[in-house]
Amino acid sequence: MASVGIFVGLVVVVTILSKSHADRNVYPSAGVLFVHVLEREHFKGEFPPYPKAGDSSNDPITFNTNLKGYPDRPGWLRYIQRTSHSDGVLYGSPTAEHVGKPTIIEITAYNKRTFETARHNLVINIMSTEEFPLPYQAEFFIKNMNVEEMLASEVLGDFLGAVKNVWQPERLNAINITSALDRGGRVPLPINDLKEGVYVMVGADVPFSSCLREVETPQNQLRCSQEMDPVISCDKKFRAQFNIDWCKISLVDITKVVPVHSNRPDPGTGVLPDIGEYNPPSELLKSKDYFADFLITLAVPSAVALVLFIILGYSMCCRREGLEKRNMQTPDIQLVHHSSIQKSSKELRSTSKNREISWPLSTLPVFHPVSGEVVPPIHPDNYETTSMPLMQTQTNLQNQIQIPQQQISGKWYS
Repeated sequence: MASVGIFVGLVVVVTILSKSHADRNVYPSAGVLFVHVLEREHFKGEFPPYPKAGDSSNDPITFNTNLKGYPDRPGWLRYIQRTSHSDGVLYGSPTAEHVGKPTIIEITAYNKRTFETARHNLVINIMSTEEFPLPYQAEFFIKNMNVEEMLASEVLGDFLGAVKNVWQPERLNAINITSALDRGGRVPLPINDLKEGVYVMVGADVPFSSCLREVETPQNQLRCSQEMDPVISCDKKFRAQFNIDWCKISLVDITKVVPVHSNRPDPGTGVLPDIGEYNPPSELLKSKDYFADFLITLAVPSAVALVLFIILGYSMCCRREGLEKRNMQTPDIQLVHHSSIQKSSKELRSTSKNREISWPLSTLPVFHPVSGEVVPPIHPDNYETTSMPLMQTQTNLQNQIQIPQQQISGKWYS
């Protein structure tokens, strides 16, 4: 395992390594990015080797980190490990509140091949620094990087070197690194090698350069509002390796920030005052009359419902006009017109049933294909033809009638 502190691109190793299963001590500074790599190679010696000689050990190993005695890590410390075949990384930025308080992190390694575990302790001793906090802080959003890629010492050193060329400070420190997913960003699609994006905050001791302040011009602010890339003169110094979203850059001068003091109430000792023993109420309680409550909750709504029911019944049953009253109020000419329409409709219905129409061809007599006899039509003469279909079937011969046939001598017979 290795820990590094980043100061203007220089990598300072501050880890004190000791024997296996012993505590490892690191000494990060408050207000400076702290990075500690959990190397898989360091824990492979804790697990048995492969059974076959000569096989390279590539066990899938995952790590679990937590504050000793607690289920999770401190709020300022984060952890990331992409796969079980990659190293884990602890990173964060301690504040002045944690100075002088040793933080013991329990690191548990899980071997997914042998299902064995190994546990080490990491003691973080946060040191104070005279230059904390740096008065001018700038936060950049790098779109073509993941957080574990940016935490690599050589990549972070290259970025700080580019910022130093643009800013020209005497002291430049990496303060914090945050994944875009922790800021509400969306997981990118696994196409075209898309990255999650990283927010990198750096601090310096001199005011912001004119190049960094170009994003605050009205022209660039208008381009950002239209989702267009602003025109930044120093972007070419980053473009070769880092794709920076200049619309999301944040410049903060903490010397001009007005501190906000919140008046918090005194939490106290957490012990309730002694008010003596609890005295329950006496068993001799006065009985309460619930008749008035009964009238209010049941009798009154029932009476109102009964009155409404009587009014509704009277309106529906006793206020009907009837047929005679309706006819009396209707003009005579309207009644005569209505009566004539009814009579005409009845006459049309009766005549339509008795009308005679020509039989369709499917109802004429045909010859039987086997015996040669004449087969009468399906329907008799008195059959209602108004509902007769166009195509007739001759499978049903229940309503057959006898058709007169002619003899050879010319006489008719039935």
